[in-house]
Amino acid sequence: MIKPRMNIAGLSVACLVLLAGCAGFQDAKLDPDAMTVKGGRESNARGAGGSIFDAFKGAKDEVKVNRFLWTATLQVLDFLPVEAADPFTGLISTGYGTPPGGGQAYRATVLISDPALDARSLNVALQSRGGPVSAATERAVEDAILNRARQLRINAAKF
Repeated sequence: MIKPRMNIAGLSVACLVLLAGCAGFQDAKLDPDAMTVKGGRESNARGAGGSIFDAFKGAKDEVKVNRFLWTATLQVLDFLPVEAADPFTGLISTGYGTPPGGGQAYRATVLISDPALDARSLNVALQSRGGPVSAATERAVEDAILNRARQLRINAAKF
C-alpha cells in the first residue's frame, strides 16, 4: 500500500518540476531578428569575441534580406519562371518569360543585398533573347519592385 502511494507522489513531483520549468517561458518575447535570413557568403570580422572552437563550427555568416523587397520581386516578376531563389544570399534568377501584353521574352537576375528598403539594396539585371535591355527598362522594373515593396510595408504596418 505504501509503494503505490510513493509512485503517485514521485509522479506528482515530476509533473510539478516540469510545470515549473514551463513557467520560464511566460515572459518570452518575439525576437526582432527572427525575420532576417541568416547565412550566406558575406563574413563578419573574425577575431572579435570568437574562440578556438568557432573554426570547427563554420563561419557565422549573416546576410539580411529585406522581406518586402523579396516578396515584391517575386510578385512583380511572377510572369517569369523562377529557376533559382536563394534567400540566404538574396539572389533570384529566372528563366525567359513574356510579360502580359508584351511580345518580347525577358529573363532577370535580381540581387537584394541590404536589409534596407532602399534603391541601393536592389540590383536588377534584365536580358532579352537579343542581349541586355536598355537602362530605362531596368530602371522601370526596379521602380515597380520598389513601389510594390513600399505598398507591402504600408499594408504590414496596418496589422
